[in-house]
Amino acid sequence: MPIGITPLTDPDTTSSGYRLAWLAADAAGTPVGSAFLRVLTRTGQEHLAELEVRVHPAERRHGTGSLLLEAAVAAAREAGRRCVLAQTEADSPGDLFLPARGFRKVLTLTYARLPLARADLAALTGITERPHPGYRLASWAGTVPDDLAGTFAASRRAMDDMPMDDTDYGTVVWDVERVRSVAEAVAERGDLLHTVAAVDVSDGSIAGFSELVVPGDGTGDGQHYGTGVLPEHRGHGLGHWMKAESIRQARLGHPALAGLLTDTADSNRHMRAINDELGYIPTHRSAEYQLDL
Repeated sequence: MPIGITPLTDPDTTSSGYRLAWLAADAAGTPVGSAFLRVLTRTGQEHLAELEVRVHPAERRHGTGSLLLEAAVAAAREAGRRCVLAQTEADSPGDLFLPARGFRKVLTLTYARLPLARADLAALTGITERPHPGYRLASWAGTVPDDLAGTFAASRRAMDDMPMDDTDYGTVVWDVERVRSVAEAVAERGDLLHTVAAVDVSDGSIAGFSELVVPGDGTGDGQHYGTGVLPEHRGHGLGHWMKAESIRQARLGHPALAGLLTDTADSNRHMRAINDELGYIPTHRSAEYQLDL
């Protein structure tokens, strides 16, 4: 049965990129699959597009995925992108589909969850109260306070050397406007952004940060957005310290929250060790694939 591919109008446009979409339908007009391509436009990532292709399980192996992929890759080329990234769960059909069509595996991620009911509040408090000479903890909800905005934006370079293996991910350029826009985007969708930072007491600058997003109703699972320490401040246990404080605050501030989710590159042994020590339990793995155009 012939498959038709229809490009759709997607209004999902942000300061970081825009999204293109395609719908696959059979001869009767029944949808059987879709593709979304996010074309990144933020400084440092103008070469990149991110792809998601989905085909109904009953409709696989009929060429639908290939047709959707061809449409999306053609659009990425037309947009002048250098590469396309796609993520799929390990050992899933996508783990076979993507390499068969020229994508190469560039990164493996492990996902983990901390059931908050198992988080030992006394142990977390002990970690966060442990002295770290030369540093203090600061925290805020929502948008960064004005007096910390500049140094917080500068601290985002802590993620520049985050292990990304062979991924051509580029370097995200951060400024005060960008960190505020991220916080505003989280708030607009009704969620809560919590940030814990390690502050260098010698000059008041932020040495590292840990971000957590909690559903607006305070139930379900929260999602860690990232934990990073500037290279010149590493080796003092700040990542462990900040993440423990983030968990402690979630436990106290959101008693109905069920758990916290995180994902870490398999090659990021340091952060995986922190997660293990704090009680995160691996749930599944995924692979990042890249097609060079």
